Amino acid sequence: MKPRITAAAGLVCAVVVLGTFMLFVGGNGRAQIVHTCSATDRQFIDNAQLNMAALSSMSEDYLRGDAKADEVLRTTHDALTGIRSTGPSDPSLSKTRAILSAMFVEYDKAIRAHTKHTDPGRYMYRAYGLANFAHDVLAQAQGPLKQRGCDITPLL
Repeated sequence: MKPRITAAAGLVCAVVVLGTFMLFVGGNGRAQIVHTCSATDRQFIDNAQLNMAALSSMSEDYLRGDAKADEVLRTTHDALTGIRSTGPSDPSLSKTRAILSAMFVEYDKAIRAHTKHTDPGRYMYRAYGLANFAHDVLAQAQGPLKQRGCDITPLL
């Protein structure tokens, strides 16, 4: 028998065995997420809550004319730095960390565009989309995280 045919037959056998194993063991096509509530998860939750509140307050001040763009940009930079300095172990919180980082970047771009008298709309659209995505990820994880001792209600 030729080596190519033997390799192909071995590959087919491996696929059949793996497929049968998954069928009987219970593969349902969805990966099981194992949630945690470690100290780094709690640190992320506290950090995210603090930074979101600071940015929200500063943004409101900016819209009322009580804050300058530089102050909002500094707050956005601080929020981004703060979020990136965390390292949550929970997969949903880790995903949220990446989403919030991207959201802060887009918000920064929106403020910069506004200061240059160009349309910040596309950046704000992305920032709001990312905020909604982060909310969805957190909403799905809320129950399992609460069972483990992490309350993410303030982030929702």
